[in-house]
Amino acid sequence: MRFRSDPSLIRGSIAPLMTPFTEGGAVDHDSLANLVRWQLAAGSHGISIGGSTGEPGAQTVAERADAIRTVAAAVGRRVPFVPGTGTAKLDETLTLTAAARDAGADAALVITPYYARPTQEALYAWYATVAKEFPDLPIVAYNVPSRTAVDIAPETVFRLFSDFENFVGVKETTKDFEHFSRVLHLCGRSLLVWSGIELLCLPLLALGGAGFVSATANIAPAACAEMYTAWESGDHERAREIHYGLHPLVDLLFVETNPAPGKWVLAQRGLIASGHVRPPLIPPTEPGLERIKAFQEQGSSYLSPVGGFALGDTR
Repeated sequence: MRFRSDPSLIRGSIAPLMTPFTEGGAVDHDSLANLVRWQLAAGSHGISIGGSTGEPGAQTVAERADAIRTVAAAVGRRVPFVPGTGTAKLDETLTLTAAARDAGADAALVITPYYARPTQEALYAWYATVAKEFPDLPIVAYNVPSRTAVDIAPETVFRLFSDFENFVGVKETTKDFEHFSRVLHLCGRSLLVWSGIELLCLPLLALGGAGFVSATANIAPAACAEMYTAWESGDHERAREIHYGLHPLVDLLFVETNPAPGKWVLAQRGLIASGHVRPPLIPPTEPGLERIKAFQEQGSSYLSPVGGFALGDTR
């Protein structure tokens, strides 16, 4: 919990890990810890688990809590750890947030409750409950309307930011870029705003965003981290070069439903033991694999080296 007392330090490329499973479908904690080690060696500025890319809806609360503990142990105090702890049920959300707090997480990423389509007043009450329950844990809202069917309004973010000291930020996974701007306009740059849309990661930095939580960091962590540091150091041309260079890898990840394509890449590179995805997802189809391989070739120079982190290597 090195960064819990000062969440303003949680910046840069926060890698939202995919959750590896064995071929039999169990959570593969050895592969998960290996991914963390590889991410840290590649320079990721922070680690997350349990977001959409991690298949949280296909796991039990106990499995998610165990994964949080595995990642927390592997991360230690080296970089910020911001696990996703939200579900569609308040009691489960509180249970997972408590598990994250106890594991030493620096902040909790809480998705808007999905399927129910709550009103803005209901969303305020939801986050207010979480913030009150964990007053010493920074809370970050996770806004992803394409998956939840609800959009947390900038005005609701502002209310929460004004009313609760531990409500510190929002991960915006919406292609409505005006939304990013309105949130920052209302709240100011002391609110931490991260992009969860891959091709809006760099543009958000121009508005004063804190960084990004991009699925692309699962396969290109070094490039994602460098894009942030290049921008922050004033080398905007290099940051733009990386942004455009990552386009094929972004397209790769979404050939079919994320995270199936990315898991296939990680398994092929030996970073996880299996590319298994849980139902309702399926592994990439043959036509999908052809496109994945083509995009992988196009973006190969931006894939982070495996180094000594292929499973079975001596590290």
